[in-house]
Amino acid sequence: MKRIVYPGTFDPIHNGHLDIARKAAELFDELILVLAVNQEKSPLFNDKERVDLIKESLLDVNNVRVDTFNGLVVDFVRSTESVAIIRGLRHVSDFEFEFQMAMMNFNLNPNVKSLFMMPDEKYIHLNSTVIKDVARLGGDISDYVPKCVQDALYKRYNV
Repeated sequence: MKRIVYPGTFDPIHNGHLDIARKAAELFDELILVLAVNQEKSPLFNDKERVDLIKESLLDVNNVRVDTFNGLVVDFVRSTESVAIIRGLRHVSDFEFEFQMAMMNFNLNPNVKSLFMMPDEKYIHLNSTVIKDVARLGGDISDYVPKCVQDALYKRYNV
């Protein structure tokens, strides 16, 4: 079974993330979206809320699993017998950071491959921070996130 890991904070998950996830799910037998638990970040949604939003957003994809992990992604990849990590690239600036991470992951475990995928061009401008800002100010985010995420954001911000 060819399994791939898609790590991220996903605070919250948006259509750019989902585009990458769906494409990866088509190419692999199983896709694991792993919520990277980072004590240095203060996410808007807690781990359980983010996992629930991811699961609800991908109900239509059968070969997806959602998990959490606190530690090195390469260790999670090894523990799940996955073959690779998938990461999305929106801009050239993303490549520099992702390349550094891929090289570090390779040095930590040469058996773990890193794959990069571009989201559909209509999602190139998306990131979770911008979406949260627009939602907080009462803007329309319906083109950028699934309904469950939109509802959760508006509820959190009392919009």
